[in-house]
Amino acid sequence: MGKLSYDATVSIDGYAADADGDFQWSAPNCSVFDVHVERMANVTTEVLGRKTFELMRYWETDPVDEVWTPAEHEFARRWRGIDKVVVSSTLSRDVESDRVRLVSDLSLDELRRIVDGATGDVEIFGPTTAAPAIRAGLVEEFQFFVVPKVVGGGLRALPNDVRLELKLVDHRVFDNGTTQLRYVRGD
Repeated sequence: MGKLSYDATVSIDGYAADADGDFQWSAPNCSVFDVHVERMANVTTEVLGRKTFELMRYWETDPVDEVWTPAEHEFARRWRGIDKVVVSSTLSRDVESDRVRLVSDLSLDELRRIVDGATGDVEIFGPTTAAPAIRAGLVEEFQFFVVPKVVGGGLRALPNDVRLELKLVDHRVFDNGTTQLRYVRGD
């Protein structure tokens, strides 16, 4: 049985993307990226929406026109090795493979089955995809990488209508001012 976690990189004012949909301001430096590589060692399943899936397809093949660092190669290797459940009603079935399963709608019961069947951590990726699971109390662990930026609006990392008691279990401050905060449910 797996554990459901939600990881997000956010601005100080709580946004995963700004009002224009831009999130380039959240790109990790090398030390933060190294933590993402470490974190992926325990993830066996990723649940993500269409936009995030399309963004993360970058890691599916080695680049032709650029040189990756050893950490980027390791992240890509780990990314390719996990199962992915993509929630989309617009993607075609041709994106499915032995590691990618497409679902048009993710019910909470289906998400529970995914977590129960996982051999490691299940990460739900993206605020829109994660919101129903957060509201239902299914997320056991929250990890935020808080970037020292205020963006003033956009896509909130957490749903507006949720109240949670969380317990801080780990934190770290990086040289670029980014802070990693890891919480578990406090109930």
